[in-house]
Amino acid sequence: MQTLSGLVVAAGLPGTPGLTATPEAAALVRAAEGQVGVTTVYDPAYVALDFPGGDVAPDRGVCTDVLVRALRVAHGVDLQAALNADMKAHFAKYPSGWGLSRPDRNIDHRRVPNLRRLFERTGAELALTSDPAAFLPGDIVTSVLPGNLPHVMIVTDRPGATGAPLVVHNIGAGTRVEDRLFDYPLTGHYRLTPEVLAKLKALQGWRGGGGGHLTLRVSRSAFATSGGATTGGRGAR
Repeated sequence: MQTLSGLVVAAGLPGTPGLTATPEAAALVRAAEGQVGVTTVYDPAYVALDFPGGDVAPDRGVCTDVLVRALRVAHGVDLQAALNADMKAHFAKYPSGWGLSRPDRNIDHRRVPNLRRLFERTGAELALTSDPAAFLPGDIVTSVLPGNLPHVMIVTDRPGATGAPLVVHNIGAGTRVEDRLFDYPLTGHYRLTPEVLAKLKALQGWRGGGGGHLTLRVSRSAFATSGGATTGGRGAR
C-alpha cells in the first residue's frame, strides 16, 4: 500500500490497527473499500437503470454510488428501492431542485440531498460537530464542495494523519480512501444503526441479505443518455 498526500492508493487494503467498529459498520466499510481499484472513473451521467438493484458500470460512478453499492453488498439494503418507495408515498417531503413532478428511480438514489432526507426520515441523523472522535466507523457524512456541489463519504476504521478517521468516497477520480473528512464544510452526519437498517429494508419491500446476496443489475445503456454534474441537471449529485 502506498500513501501519497493522505491518499491510500491500493485495492484490497491490508488490515491496519484502527478504530473499533460494530459488525454492521465493519461490513459497510469493507464493502466500500472493496471498490478501490474497481471504480476508477467519476461519471455523473444520467443512465436508465434496472429496478431494483440497478447500477451503472462498476468502473464508474459518483460519490453516492459508493454508498449504494456498499449497502447492497454489506447489508442487502437497496437505497434505490427504499428511496423510491418513500418518495412515492411522500414526494413533497423531498428536495425539489431538479424540476421533477414524480420520483425517478434511475437517479433519485444517486443524489445526495435525497439520501440526506431519507436518512433524516429513518432516524439516522446526528448532530454536526468538528470533534473527530464523534465520527465512528460506518458513519455517513455529507459535505458541500466548491460550486455548491453536495458530496457524501463513509467513515472508515482507519485513523488518518490529521487525527480524523479516513473516509472512503469518490470525489472525482474513482473510489479512494483518503484523509479528507474535514476538507469541506460538513452538512450532515448519519449513523446506520441496526434499527435504521431495518427501516430501510422495510421500505424497500423485500428482505435483502448481506454478504453480496443482492443481485446487481448493470444497465446495458451503461454510459449514459444525458449528462449533468450539477444539482440542476439530470445527472447524479
